[in-house]
Amino acid sequence: MSDLIFAATCDLAGKVRGKAFPSAQLDKRQQRGVGWTPTNVQINCFDAIADSPFGALGDLLLIPDQAASVTAEFDTHTERFMLGDIVTLDGTPWELCTRALLKTALARLEAVGGVQLLAAFEHEFQLKGTSALVGEGYGRGGFEEQRALCEALMAQVEAAGFYPDSIMKEYGANQYEVVIGPEKGVRAADAAVILRELTRSVARAHGEAATFTPIRDPNSVGNGVHIHMSFLHPDGTPATYDPDGPCGMSKLTGAFVAGVLKYLDAILALTAPSVISYLRLTPHRWSTAYNNLGFRDREASLRVCPVTSKDPSDIASQFNIEYRAADAAACPHLALAAIVHAGCQGIEDGLSAPEPTEEDLSLLSPADLNSRGLVRLPETLEAALDRFMQNETAKNWFPEPFAEIYRAHKTSEIVHVAEMDTTERCAAYESTY
Repeated sequence: MSDLIFAATCDLAGKVRGKAFPSAQLDKRQQRGVGWTPTNVQINCFDAIADSPFGALGDLLLIPDQAASVTAEFDTHTERFMLGDIVTLDGTPWELCTRALLKTALARLEAVGGVQLLAAFEHEFQLKGTSALVGEGYGRGGFEEQRALCEALMAQVEAAGFYPDSIMKEYGANQYEVVIGPEKGVRAADAAVILRELTRSVARAHGEAATFTPIRDPNSVGNGVHIHMSFLHPDGTPATYDPDGPCGMSKLTGAFVAGVLKYLDAILALTAPSVISYLRLTPHRWSTAYNNLGFRDREASLRVCPVTSKDPSDIASQFNIEYRAADAAACPHLALAAIVHAGCQGIEDGLSAPEPTEEDLSLLSPADLNSRGLVRLPETLEAALDRFMQNETAKNWFPEPFAEIYRAHKTSEIVHVAEMDTTERCAAYESTY
């Protein structure tokens, strides 16, 4: 029996799709790839195909990348997969490849800021089964119930070449949080995709099923993705921290943050891209509802994270900002591309860091919010898509066909769940994510 390697892309729906080939063909496939079809970009998370400008026409190649290769050993089997890049037949990056979109954003960051991005994705997920334990939010009992699964997951993360940080029983029912160390550039988004896939694989191997759905029950907690970001000078030294800057942010960091907040309502459709994402993005859920900067505030859309050292050099290395308006319905590459572009716009425009908020913004009037440059973020996916489509600056960060294709893709998803009630919608997303 031939060992198979699954060549994969994480697409606009945040789904990992691709083709498998015999491992003996790896050298050839890294040169020639596997065949891919342009209209595949319009397969939504429910496997319906949105309106596509490509129809049945065109051919592409999916080229597996050895730098994003995983071999996961289990007692009964081995899983091998590689993330890759979608290119045209002449080898040019395809303009709708999510990895290519992120590479373009990162190149812009280096050009306008002279820095590289260091990032880590922090994930929450839930196991679909039931537990007899109660009162186990953050509890040892809840952790011990799934210790074997947690240990196996962290071992697989390490075997894949990443850095296990922590894993715990989260507050929600059967909810866990897994954190891995930061990576540079594209590898950070690759790591996020690989972590999700390994979590699902480890859960299956332990007789469980994991879901990263944004929210299973609107009366309970949601599952967020928190994206931690910092910057490095070309020589590898930290560029994020300045002890004399606002909240400890360097001038570059402050401008980047200001850009993200200015364009947050326009990029939300790319970072929180499901219909049910907006059940979670409401006040008092420890997620976010406004485009605000928080200093150690877990309801801010961007948070300045605490550090655990008093040594200046250690502080500079630890210092990072956290984007909290994301979930795992988003493709990590696309979400990070949108955030980086927004930050770059802030750097290019010379924006200054905003003042952090320290109150319940839901109590302020629209006029008060507006006077401070704050807005209530879109409350539905439809509204978020409208904000993106109406923002010419944000649309122009991406290749010309992207905005219309993305809107059509998401519109097909909206139509799929339109006749469902909230409970049915949550169940549908739980099944696919």
